Amino acid sequence: MASGKTTAVPSERQWHIIDANGQVLGRVASHAARLLQGKHKPQWIPFLDTGDHVVIINAAAVRLTGRKDEQKLYRYHSGYEGGLREERAKIVRQKNPVRLVEEAVRGMLPKTKLGSAMYRKLKVYRHADHPHAAQKPRALEVA
Repeated sequence: MASGKTTAVPSERQWHIIDANGQVLGRVASHAARLLQGKHKPQWIPFLDTGDHVVIINAAAVRLTGRKDEQKLYRYHSGYEGGLREERAKIVRQKNPVRLVEEAVRGMLPKTKLGSAMYRKLKVYRHADHPHAAQKPRALEVA
């Protein structure tokens, strides 16, 4: 291999399932981001998407530490002048608990086209039922 080029060994993408019931949001998100990027694999290369698919269930039961329910803000913009909207984590959890997990994981992925491709392999569900049983996802424990 005198040319100096690196060749990526293509690998089979695995499916992992993480149960977020009672788990801390940041720990679940960092574990999922690591799997989506493929950093757990020996053939990980920073410029290739070697990551796996991740399914997160029970997003409604994820835990926030401290006073983040009252203090953490989620912002979005309507697109109109003065259209910045803010919601507390408590309200976001009531309306759409999947958004809590999705935004936490997205913030831990690269902010590039490659990061967008990794994010598309993430599936988050509010409750324990999911339509990915045919892929035979492997259950993972978050420490």
